[in-house]
Amino acid sequence: MKILIVHNQLWAHYKSLVFSELNKVCQQKKVELLVLQIALCEGDRQAMGGGEWPLYQYPYRLLFDTNLENVAFWPKLTKLLRQIRAYQPDVVNLTGYYDPAQLVVLVYCKLRGIKTILSNESGGQDQPRKGFKERVKRLIVGSFDGYFCFGTTSVDYLLQLGASNSKILVRKSAAVDNEALLDVYQNTKSQRPQRTAELQLRPRNFIFVGRLTAIKNLKMLLHAFKNLTDDDQQWGLIFLGEGAQKTELMALADEIGAGGVRFLAGQPWHKVPQYLALADVLVLPSLSEPWGLVVNEAMVCGLPVVVSRVCGCVPDLVIENETGFIFDPKNGAELTQKMQKFVGGQTDYVALSQRATQRVSAFLPAKVALQMLEGFETVVHTKHVK
Repeated sequence: MKILIVHNQLWAHYKSLVFSELNKVCQQKKVELLVLQIALCEGDRQAMGGGEWPLYQYPYRLLFDTNLENVAFWPKLTKLLRQIRAYQPDVVNLTGYYDPAQLVVLVYCKLRGIKTILSNESGGQDQPRKGFKERVKRLIVGSFDGYFCFGTTSVDYLLQLGASNSKILVRKSAAVDNEALLDVYQNTKSQRPQRTAELQLRPRNFIFVGRLTAIKNLKMLLHAFKNLTDDDQQWGLIFLGEGAQKTELMALADEIGAGGVRFLAGQPWHKVPQYLALADVLVLPSLSEPWGLVVNEAMVCGLPVVVSRVCGCVPDLVIENETGFIFDPKNGAELTQKMQKFVGGQTDYVALSQRATQRVSAFLPAKVALQMLEGFETVVHTKHVK
C-alpha cells in the first residue's frame, strides 16, 4: 500500500511528530509513505522558527521553499498533480476543503479511482455555519472515503455536513509532543525565581501564547486583567508571541494602566515550555479557534487553563472547575470573574493542575499514528465504507 499525504506547511511541529510516528508503523508493516509539504510555513508564524528541531523523521518533499501565502494556484496544482502521477498512491490524505488546488486533486483522485481521506480541524462552534457555502461543503465532504478529525467539535461538524459516522476513522488527532514539552518544562522550572527577576515579572502570572492578532481577542484580555482585584500586585500577564497587533496592544496596556503586563518575543514550540515555567495559568480568549494546541501544551506542563468556549479543544480538554474554566469570548466581565478565581485563591490549584495533566495525556502522537494507518488500510481495502 502506498500512502500520500498532502499537507500545507512543513513547520507544523505537531503534525511532523504524528507523521514521524506514522512512518515508524508504516515501516513495520512495509507500507510506503510520502508527505507532500506545500510550503515552509504561514507568513505570520515565520518569527516562531521551525527548522532547528529534529522533527522531520519521515519521507517528505517540500514543493515550495517559501511562505504558504506566496504559493499561487497554478504552480501548486501543477506540482501536486505531477507528484501524484509519479508516486501512484493507493490513498491520498488531503488537508481541508478550502484550498482550490486540493479540490482539483480530489476530483483527479475520484476519476483515477484513488481513495481519499479528509483531515478536518474545523468545528461549527466558532462562527456562523449556514447558507450556500455550507451546501457546497456538504458536496465536497461527501466525496471523501474517510475522515481524520481533531476532536469532538470537528467530528460533530462533519456529521452536520452529512458525513457518515462509520467513515470517521480518527476522532482525536490533536496531539503534541507531550514528553519533549514536559522535559523542557521540568528542566527549566527550577530557574523560575532567577528568570522572573531578569524579565521583571510578577511572582505569579497568567500567560497567552500565540499570534497577536485581532481574532485572538487580546484587547479584551488586557481589560479583563486590568479589572482584577489584586491588592498585593502578585499577578502579572505575559504575552508570548508576535503579530500585527503587538504595537497596538503594548500601547493599550500603557493607556489603561495595566501594570504587570509583559510582552515577550515569539518562540519556536520547543522553547515555549521555558516560558510556561514562568506562569501559572494559560488564557486563550479567541473569538474563533478550530482547536487551540497551546491548551494541550500548557496542560501537559500542568497549567490550568481559562479558555473561550468557541475553541475547538473545549469539549475534550476543558472541564469547568476541574482542568480550568470556560467563558464567553464576548463577555469581558465573565473572563475577569474566571481569572479572579485564581487571584483570589478560590480554586484548588494543585488539583486543577493534576487533572489538567491527566486529561491531556490521552492525546498521544503514537496512538494517533496507529489509528491513521488503520484508517488508511480500511479505506484502501474496503470497496465502500458505509
